Amino acid sequence: MPENAPLDLPEKPRLARNIVHFARALRKAGLPIGPGRVIGAIRAVAAAGFTERRDFYWTLHACFVNRPEQRTVFAQVFRLYWRDPRFLEHMMAMLLPAVRGVQEDRPAQPGEKRAAEALLDGVRRDPPGIAAQERDEDPRIEIDASLTMSSEERLRRLDFEQMSTEEMAQARRMLARISLPVRPIPSRRGQPSSTGRRYDRPRSLRASMRQGGELHDLYRKTPRPRWPNLVVLCDISGSMSQYSRMILHFLHAVSNTRGQGWARVHAFTFGTRLTNITRHLATRDVDAALAAAGAEAQDWEGGTRIGACLHEFNRDWSRRVMGQGAVVLLISDGLERDDPDALAGEIERLHLSARRLIWLNPLLRWDGFAPRARGIRAMLPHVDSMRAGHSIASLEDLAQAISRPEDFGERARLAAMLTG
Repeated sequence: MPENAPLDLPEKPRLARNIVHFARALRKAGLPIGPGRVIGAIRAVAAAGFTERRDFYWTLHACFVNRPEQRTVFAQVFRLYWRDPRFLEHMMAMLLPAVRGVQEDRPAQPGEKRAAEALLDGVRRDPPGIAAQERDEDPRIEIDASLTMSSEERLRRLDFEQMSTEEMAQARRMLARISLPVRPIPSRRGQPSSTGRRYDRPRSLRASMRQGGELHDLYRKTPRPRWPNLVVLCDISGSMSQYSRMILHFLHAVSNTRGQGWARVHAFTFGTRLTNITRHLATRDVDAALAAAGAEAQDWEGGTRIGACLHEFNRDWSRRVMGQGAVVLLISDGLERDDPDALAGEIERLHLSARRLIWLNPLLRWDGFAPRARGIRAMLPHVDSMRAGHSIASLEDLAQAISRPEDFGERARLAAMLTG
């Protein structure tokens, strides 16, 4: 439970009404709450009672939260609704555009924008000091916006964790349109072709035997294209949960879009254990697919044991899904809690089994990022490319990292920090 100011509860006759309004705010913030759960929450508070704020918090938490990813939004809405006496002014300031551009003075914490939008639904968001007559008048535009970014361009570069509910919905629609094509792998096997440069001797001889040994035609062949597999290992620990959900939306679009060249797309999630969600991403409906994947992976927003999970993948799944020429996409912040030496051995083995290992790390969104964590220092020498994975634009650049072997992303710069 977040540490905040002492809880000032409303008067007892109005407590049930405030719980109803609180449940409506949670529903607008994205939690599936119906009338039955609201009635159950009122009865639970009446039956359990409370003498301090912690009891009241956890009573409502038990009634309204049934998934790990809902805890952050519940905590933010609870703090703003029940705790902060000036929550209206705080949320108004958070939703108003900054004067200097699209950035805010203080970036909103995860879930704050969704909580603010839920509680301010229908509230006028004019800045303080604007009179009613000024709102009715037509404003005169005196700013040249010819060089400003469009809303879609701003959304492309906005951090997933700072998006509001509406922005996340728009981002999901944009992610569904992104393609991730890959070039075929050269193969020594051939296929029939009238314009091929190589003669197909076995086929020509078989045809001559059917003609009594006379060679009438020389058949030709061309190299048969072979498409690699895409293997995705996605970190779903507490620090990566918001990024992982958006990336899984992107992977669902990749796995269900034909013409991108991949033989198969295999997806795994890991936190404290490894979970195979490949069959769930094959579902056409993205909401049903991610709901089934979330039910399968029981370690959402838990701890991080990257080395142990990679060991399980190398032992149980590597030979099944890697094949020859598989491209591995590792999405993680690299914050390992176990032995970094064991992690280095497992990531090296994974690198040797893959045709190309690409690491997406959301921490690269910071300009001053340096590989100081032990897990990052252990993993960095064994990846082919390292890129940021915090926005739509960073995912659009994945095609370049996959199709160009000379693309190292930020790996060369960070490796120089290790040796320097």
